Amino acid sequence: MNRTQLRTFALVTALTLTAFSAANAGPPWIAIEYPANPFDATSRGAFLTVRTYHHGDLMAKTVTGTAEGVVNGKRQSMPLDIRPGSKAGMYVVRWQRPAAGRWVLVINSGSGGVTDATAVVEISPTGGVAGVTVPTRAIGGGWISPRAVAAAEIDGLLQGRAIASSGAQTANR
Repeated sequence: MNRTQLRTFALVTALTLTAFSAANAGPPWIAIEYPANPFDATSRGAFLTVRTYHHGDLMAKTVTGTAEGVVNGKRQSMPLDIRPGSKAGMYVVRWQRPAAGRWVLVINSGSGGVTDATAVVEISPTGGVAGVTVPTRAIGGGWISPRAVAAAEIDGLLQGRAIASSGAQTANR
């Protein structure tokens, strides 16, 4: 092979592998398990557990979250206590609903990039999980991908309005 053919072959191979990797990588996902499994020592006594995925496989990610609330008409925010669980990609959330107010938990996996996913957990007046939404958007190849959650959407939930999403997913209860 001459040098030009070799370069062309290398370029085509690199582009093919890049396209194949992107097509097979798939989007990230986040799932909420409620109630937490009392038979797992790491989640015993926890409020809920979080599982983070990439292309269907459990994958360890950075997981952070806040409890967002309105108490006596005033907006409040507090960090959630999130710890690694017994398996890679499993995280334990320890939280107790304050005595007053309307609350939503916002749980993020990832570190601020395209491989992030956010679960929005609505808390019932009795302190349980009323619903879970993973806001999404359509992407190429028939996939849906998690999208960022706007502060206005959280404010809307705290006022009793649902999150608008092209493909919102709700956890099994």
